[in-house]
Amino acid sequence: MSDKNIPLEDEQLAEMCKALGHPARIQILKHLLDEDRCICGRIVEIMPLAQSTVSQHLKLLKDAGLVQGEVEGPKTCYCVNREMLARLGLTINSLIPHTP
Repeated sequence: MSDKNIPLEDEQLAEMCKALGHPARIQILKHLLDEDRCICGRIVEIMPLAQSTVSQHLKLLKDAGLVQGEVEGPKTCYCVNREMLARLGLTINSLIPHTP
């Protein structure tokens, strides 16, 4: 996006929300939260999606900063970036008007 009038935080929020805009990506995120860390092949086993589709979803989650990937030999092990997920929750919560 990179519009000079849009704060960086808003761009990051929009990117994270966009990454969560597909049910499969939410399922992947939930699975990673349950297992703490997981290899892409394991996610493919539990999801009714092709490996290439799961990889694309993981890439979008990773690009948004919600997931981190670590290469372990020929495989990549993924985990949730809990700090970024917490920031997302706080940011969304701050959008809700609080009545005194």
